[in-house]
Amino acid sequence: MARRVGAFLAAYVVWVLLVFPYDTGRSKVGLPAWDVQGLLLGLGVALVVALLLPPQLTRTPARFLNPVRWFWGVVYLPVLFYHIVRANLQVAYIVLHPELPIRPGVVKVKTGLKSPSARAALANSITLTPGTLTVDIDEAEGALYVHCLQVGATSVEDATREIVSKFEPLLRRVFE
Repeated sequence: MARRVGAFLAAYVVWVLLVFPYDTGRSKVGLPAWDVQGLLLGLGVALVVALLLPPQLTRTPARFLNPVRWFWGVVYLPVLFYHIVRANLQVAYIVLHPELPIRPGVVKVKTGLKSPSARAALANSITLTPGTLTVDIDEAEGALYVHCLQVGATSVEDATREIVSKFEPLLRRVFE
């Protein structure tokens, strides 16, 4: 039951954030008017999500509501954005360079993250940065296989330090 309530609340909060600013009109006190139909539709959608998807959303719904995790999630976003912009500039340099200096390859990196959600967030963060793509996750070894446009490290430890270390500490605070 707690999973369903958590899923309902999360889905409804996302819905409300997506339909903001609600209505272009103004209420009598000068505040933005609420679009009642949109909010009621959001209740229905959140209810369907809560009934169909809770086992896939979270195993520990109480941890989802922890404000410390939300704080670290907000701190993580600028870090991720910085690395995405930095990787975009590196890929642009490689593409515009006359000799096209690429050394593509797949590297194995280790992660200390234990939860499937944390590993998925790490894999997605790596994939979001241009020039890298997470190909596979080996749950047994705690390893990810990452295709890189420019392979710089040859050992697992060096590749882990180069690719994973920029995301893993903050993701550990968010998910574990």
